[in-house]
Amino acid sequence: MALFSTTDLEAIDRLWRSVPPDHVWTGWAAFGAQPKEVVLYRTRAHWRRFPLRKSSAGFVLFDEKNREIAKAKSLTALLEIVESIPGLKTDLT
Repeated sequence: MALFSTTDLEAIDRLWRSVPPDHVWTGWAAFGAQPKEVVLYRTRAHWRRFPLRKSSAGFVLFDEKNREIAKAKSLTALLEIVESIPGLKTDLT
């Protein structure tokens, strides 16, 4: 997997600030100037962490058991894919 650049981290921050406050994804965290992984957090009753990694073809999201759950060429496309995954949003109520 590739390293996230400062530009990537800024894009992630802009993207997640643009979603509504009640969105399934509540935030993210990264450690270091060029991390290998960014952690996305899911909201409400079932807080979960989802590792996001960068590949040569885009971005790959994994679940807590390190299973690939979404892959996209851009962060915006990844967000759209994640929003369409049944269960990630519906089990929060």
